[in-house]
Amino acid sequence: MSQSDHSRPRRRPRRRRPFRKAAGLLVLLAVIGYFAAQYDSNDGGGAPHCTASVLTGADASGKGGTRESYDMSPEQASNAATIAAVGVSKGLPERAVTIALATAMQESGLRNLNHGDRDSLGLFQQRPSQGWGTPDQIRDPVYSSGIFYDRLVEVPGYSRLPLTVAAQKVQRSGFPQAYAKHEPDAMVVTAAFGGRGALTCGGPAPSTPGDPEKVRTELVRIFGKQLLSGNNGEPSRTEDAGGGGGAGTAAGAGAGGKIKEAEINLPLRQTGDDTETRRAGALAHWAVANSRSMGIARVSYASRAWVAGEAKGQWQAKGGIGKSGDGDPHNAGDEAVRIFVHR
Repeated sequence: MSQSDHSRPRRRPRRRRPFRKAAGLLVLLAVIGYFAAQYDSNDGGGAPHCTASVLTGADASGKGGTRESYDMSPEQASNAATIAAVGVSKGLPERAVTIALATAMQESGLRNLNHGDRDSLGLFQQRPSQGWGTPDQIRDPVYSSGIFYDRLVEVPGYSRLPLTVAAQKVQRSGFPQAYAKHEPDAMVVTAAFGGRGALTCGGPAPSTPGDPEKVRTELVRIFGKQLLSGNNGEPSRTEDAGGGGGAGTAAGAGAGGKIKEAEINLPLRQTGDDTETRRAGALAHWAVANSRSMGIARVSYASRAWVAGEAKGQWQAKGGIGKSGDGDPHNAGDEAVRIFVHR
């Protein structure tokens, strides 16, 4: 007599979890591969990102040494650029810029916050109730950077003090030792914006027009009216560049496939000292850091050029061949900082 159906052991259903996990892994790899392909197809533009870097410990020929870097979002890079540029425009030493950057890294993460402890606001978490200014002033990076430096230089011997001590005498923080951990990164960013290093910003080229007069106005706010004249008193100028020395083609290009750009030409003073080198570096790297928000397509100075959407955001040497196919599409030189705004 055979066993009843109820007495027979039932087969357990097959477990398909390993298959599902494998399928999920394949989907994840496909997504990663897609974005990697997008990154490469945009010549390494990828998602917007910025990196400040400097080579330390190299010999006289530039060989050896260690490349130190600090990564930032475009927002952080823009704010760091303003802090550095205001310090350079005031003629302050690199040490002052490093102290300011380390302070903002600790207080806000280089973000222009509209909140904080009690009534603290902005990059440096300054308080209107403590005499730092109105809320609108404090949330203006140019103003907040300027008043931080004004109070820093009132500290006797600030440049020789430990960074934590100098910053604390300005900020009156409840956690003064916290500034110290940011000093190495702040030194890298200081070198990058001062011209001893470099700021690279990757991401796609601007697709919406910028306003060249807005760029000029902001630069004058930071660097003062002296920006309007360079070597031998030659005035700076804004003019249609038509793509400059070797216009390429891009989405939104004008008639004939030429990229429509307006050039802001900022002549440099031939002083032969470190002052103008730092000023040129601050000008050029400020433009790169603000390229995304202000529609800046190209920047050139000191025989190097930065082109939005090219070379993974790296600076290129004069004579390099860009997407335009021209032997020298950037026309970089030592006599001026040239900023090209997408039109």
